[in-house]
Amino acid sequence: GLICKILFDADSERAISCDLPNHIEVEITYTEPGVKGDTATNSLKPATVDTGVEVRVPLFINTGDFIKVDTRTKEYSERVKK
Repeated sequence: GLICKILFDADSERAISCDLPNHIEVEITYTEPGVKGDTATNSLKPATVDTGVEVRVPLFINTGDFIKVDTRTKEYSERVKK
């Protein structure tokens, strides 16, 4: 599970802030298939992760892969071996 620190105002019963970790590991639930040999290019393609967010990933990333995403920028950081 993801640990999120939430600052809560008891008087107004509202959240004031939420601090997420800088990086999270997520699974790619859909992206167009990669092509062998696409590891040397800087081209990106859209991919949907298990949280429902769309992230731009390198062409060699496939559905079922795990990646690390920067929560501050919503950008791909690296592929994660599971």
